[in-house]
Amino acid sequence: MSRRTLAIVIATALAVVGGAAPAAAHSPVRGPSVLALPDGFQPEGIAIGDKPYAYFGSRVDGDIYRVSLRTGRGSVFSEGPGTPSLGLKIDDRGRLFVAGGSGGNARVIDTRSGAVLKSYTLQTVPSFINDVTLTGGAAWYTDSTNPVLFKLPLGRHGKLPSAAVAIPLTGDIVYQTGNNANGIAPSPDGKALLVVQGNAGKLFRVTYDGKATEVKLTGTDTSLVNGDGLWLRGRTLYVVQNRLNVITKIELNRSGTAGTVISRTGNPNFDVPTTIAEYGKRFYLPNARFTTPPTPTTPYNAVAVPIP
Repeated sequence: MSRRTLAIVIATALAVVGGAAPAAAHSPVRGPSVLALPDGFQPEGIAIGDKPYAYFGSRVDGDIYRVSLRTGRGSVFSEGPGTPSLGLKIDDRGRLFVAGGSGGNARVIDTRSGAVLKSYTLQTVPSFINDVTLTGGAAWYTDSTNPVLFKLPLGRHGKLPSAAVAIPLTGDIVYQTGNNANGIAPSPDGKALLVVQGNAGKLFRVTYDGKATEVKLTGTDTSLVNGDGLWLRGRTLYVVQNRLNVITKIELNRSGTAGTVISRTGNPNFDVPTTIAEYGKRFYLPNARFTTPPTPTTPYNAVAVPIP
């Protein structure tokens, strides 16, 4: 095996462990730039695996809606439990990991059948299980209400555990009134987690034992207020700042302890986008429309944009 081939194999393996399919594996999609979602759906999370389908979670009842990126057509793929479905990620075994918001729960769904493979109660107190990432042999969930991460340690061949492990957040992160730990992603070196605290506008590197250290950011404006979904691409971190209607691009060092804010990119079709996924040289973001009063007939969609 040549050095170049070996490097490609290693890079691909690291991308899959981090919960994102490698960008090189996706051919460009000539699909619509706006994907219609059901009226009243109230989307928040999005996940895309190795096939051109996007999965969206509903804040209303937890339904999962699957849309073809090529045609824009979609349907409810898995019915929800009556509580929200927020952050989503797909692993390399075709399993969709779901953050359950105010339900305090998490689910794992088979993307082939829509069947719920396992459900977990993460919190029995008021909580907001907001987002999830896959790295370090586990699924990691944030709780925006309580200073704790939840870990689903995956066993041999990806075996799902019987229960989640609660890991208290310590160190630099200080919870306050509002929406705290939100988006979560692997660090570039794969040895820790990156967590954005939306109300404080800060980014943290969190080791697997829960110790948080603020990432030292430089640039003209380093505030990540309203930070929501995160997407890591090599050493580049993209942060969705929902109510600001922008994607913020940050170049990190290898360990993820420091970075530089490079740009902020908006789009006329953004209407409070929340989370982010990649396929075929595009980013896809659901418009949560937090500033629009929700009704059963309120229209919702998702937007495809070129990667900045």
